[in-house]
Formats: sequence, structure tokens, C-alpha cells
Amino acid sequence: MYAPPFFAVADTAEMLAFAGERAFGTVVVADPSGMQASHVPFLVRGSNQDDAIVRFHVARPNPIHRAIEEGHQILLIVAGADAYVSPDWYVAENQVPTWNYTAVHLEGVGRILSSEETKTMVDDLSAVHERLLLPKKPWTSDKMDPARLAAMLRAIVGIEMTITAANGTRKLSQNKGMEDRAGAIEAMRRLPDPGAAAIAHLMEKLPEN
Repeated sequence: MYAPPFFAVADTAEMLAFAGERAFGTVVVADPSGMQASHVPFLVRGSNQDDAIVRFHVARPNPIHRAIEEGHQILLIVAGADAYVSPDWYVAENQVPTWNYTAVHLEGVGRILSSEETKTMVDDLSAVHERLLLPKKPWTSDKMDPARLAAMLRAIVGIEMTITAANGTRKLSQNKGMEDRAGAIEAMRRLPDPGAAAIAHLMEKLPEN
């Protein structure tokens, strides 16, 4: 990931927390046949590079799991909020348009989970997101017919990724003056765009220059 010093995130724990909260990303693997990518929900366990893992699954017909099993490197791209920034919002003149965003890249190698580990991963993943739906009674796999559940689990391949590198960026106009940032924040808050509102909130939390 290219990240100028103004925007780079250095804290691995912060990057892992961001990825865990986002919980959805793009897995990319390059093998001799070319580039392969899949969009997956995932779980993060651990808070530092030495012990952190990511667990996710793909459909069994998806060839990406065979590339991972062969030992090819994994790149997990986790994108957060993003928004266009108009130069008209700045106080300073002779500015150009840009795009503010947040993202984390996690690199690593993977192993295929056993059937028992895959079921645990599916249960853990659903439990995380079912908690967000409270007071609805959480869905659990116990509600399924055992034979149907077993068939569904056979249709997926669970994967555990051991993280070997983490890179992050928060491009939030840190290279602009406070007046310019304030103008952009005010303008973005008036837009009917959740991404712009989220970026404005993150920009407000930046320390003063």
C-alpha cells in the first residue's frame, strides 16, 4: 500500500481493530493462473501482528481456496468510509479535487480449516452480527435441521489467515490547514451521503496542525 507519511497508520493494533469492526473485505490471491479475488465477511482474532489471525470462508467451487492451500500469499483489502472533496470548500486558492478515505491492507498466508473449525467460525461470525440486531432473538445454527446444516457446511471452505504484514491509511486532509479542513467538514455534513458524513466525523477528530 502506498501511504504518504501524512496519512499512514503505524499502529498495528489500530489497523486490526479497524478491520475487525469493518468485518468485510476483498481477498486477493495471485497464482500462476492469474489474479483471483473474493468479497468476504471475516473475523479478526488478536491485536498484534505476532498473534493475529483472520478467519473467513468461500464457496467450495471458488478456486481461490486451492490457491491459498498451495501456499500463495493472501492480501485482504478492508475499505472504510470515503468521500469526494471539492477544492471550492477550502479557504486557500489554487487547490485541486481529491478523495478522502480510510483503508487497511492485511497480508499473510492461509490454511484450510477442518469441518469442526469451519462450523465454529460460522457460528462465531453469525453471533457477532446477530448481536447487532438485538433485541431480536439471535439466530444460531441450532435452529437448523442437522442434515441441512451439514450439507451447507460441506458447500463452503473455511480459511484461517496468519498475518505477516499490516498497512493502513487515513487520508483525511491532514496536509491541509485547519480553515481548509473546517470548510470541507462543513460542506460534507450538508451532503445526503453517509460516506461524506463519516469522513467529516473522522476529520473533526484529527488533532490541530
